[in-house]
Amino acid sequence: MTRIKICGLTREADVAVAVEAGADAIGFVFYAKSPRAVTPERARALAQLLPPFVTPVGLFVNATDADLAAAMDALPNMLVQFHGDETPADCDRARRPYLRAARMAPGVDLLDFAAQFPNAQALLLDAHVDGYGGGGKVFDWSLIPPSVSSRLVLSGGLNAANVADGIAKVRPWAVDVSSGVEVSKGIKSADLIHEFCRAVRLADDGADAALSQ
Repeated sequence: MTRIKICGLTREADVAVAVEAGADAIGFVFYAKSPRAVTPERARALAQLLPPFVTPVGLFVNATDADLAAAMDALPNMLVQFHGDETPADCDRARRPYLRAARMAPGVDLLDFAAQFPNAQALLLDAHVDGYGGGGKVFDWSLIPPSVSSRLVLSGGLNAANVADGIAKVRPWAVDVSSGVEVSKGIKSADLIHEFCRAVRLADDGADAALSQ
């Protein structure tokens, strides 16, 4: 089963819809320059709506130790997602399970990148754009080497229309969506969230059917 992460949530209603639709993880952005940024206090209030087995994930971009600690104190069960220029030592210093984002572009050696972060729970693959984050852009999935052994979280420009193709071609451990389920930056659409989760489950059902033939 492909896990589903809905990222960049800022409102209680959106958290409730994501949980109802079947999301496995909810992402909170702790990057002040993002239009989806939340404070640790706000994230804690939103995370209190999560039932057991739905994981809060905190996205950080070159955060200070103090900012990272404040967010981890607010959400003790949070999985950390490093999305900036963090080194392996930076990631390990958090002493918390983490995802490491890789900005995919021609020339990126994902096998080498994965070897640098052996303690990452998974690699999150996003488009390489100016600044940080994928900018809602799809990257060339053929850049992903088939021999990479890390768990992969496919991100970057996903939506209900293309996520099944991504699952079929990449076979990721999880998919991550933000702008693809929004009506404006930071404002999610209940219909788009449900459509996205439904598309993921249909893709999984199709893969299972193909394997059984």
